[in-house]
Formats: sequence, C-alpha cells, structure tokens
Amino acid sequence: MKKVAIVGCGGSGKSYLARELGRILDAPVTHLDAAFYDDAWNALPMEKFAALQQDLVAQPKWVIDGNYNSTLQIRLEACDTVVLMDVSTVAALYGIFSRQIRHGAGHKGNGVHNRIHWGVIKYVATYRRKMRPRVMAKIEEFASGRAEVVLLRNRRQTHRWLRKVAAEHR
Repeated sequence: MKKVAIVGCGGSGKSYLARELGRILDAPVTHLDAAFYDDAWNALPMEKFAALQQDLVAQPKWVIDGNYNSTLQIRLEACDTVVLMDVSTVAALYGIFSRQIRHGAGHKGNGVHNRIHWGVIKYVATYRRKMRPRVMAKIEEFASGRAEVVLLRNRRQTHRWLRKVAAEHR
C-alpha cells in the first residue's frame, strides 16, 4: 500500500483517515479541499486542479483524500488502494456539524475545511442516493481488479482497519 485514494461523503472521516494513514505509511498526505480552495474559498481552475493531481499521483507514495468526481479518474487510475468512506447519511451529517463545533469555520491546515451552508447540507443529505452510485461506477471502471478496494461503513470499522494496517506496516 503506497498510493491511497480516499473518497466519500463530507463528514465521513476522509481527512482523519488520510492523516492517520499518512503517518502509518510514512507517505505525504494531500487534502484536495486544501488544494482546490484558497483561504477566501476561491476555487482553483479545473484544468490547474487536474494538472496538480497528475503531479501528485506521479509521486512514489501518497495519500489523497477528497471526492471531486470530475477528477476522480486521475486518482483511481494511479492508486493501489482506494478507500470509500461509506458511512450513513446520519453519520455524515453528524460529522459535518460536529467538526464545525470542534474546529469552527475556515481552513485549519490539517485537512479540516469547514464551511456549512445549505448547499453543503444538501450535498451530504443526498450523497448516498445521488453521488455514491457515480463514485462506485468510477471505482468499478478505473480501479476494480487493479487496486484493492476498501469500504468502511462506520468509525469503529475505520479504527479497526487502521489498527490492521498499522500492524502490517511495523
């Protein structure tokens, strides 16, 4: 496990998992929200964002967390492991609100990018119905049979999997 793409709904624990995996694997971690948005929440032009990801996945080791379905193929074609944080809608909504309470709004430099507005709430609330099937189709098309695919359905399962990975990489 040297190149890990982590995808899933906002509030599912992607950034936490990325930080922990980066530590365990001694691999650089990129939080795509930090790459896509500046401090004023201005978005990077999509062609520059795609080029940045091409550069990132060319490295020998990496952990990248974030959805960005329009550029997901770049990461899926390059990874040896893809992790889908497949938590329930309730867990994801809890995740975005509890993160806001714990960290406040704005960029925190550790993968925590909080900005809750109606669009974010709607995205999280409809992710399993609308976005998850599209993500699963891309995983099937670009990673299945070539990369290990890990589905983590809750925080307990995530912690268990991290302990297993840590034991394997001692």
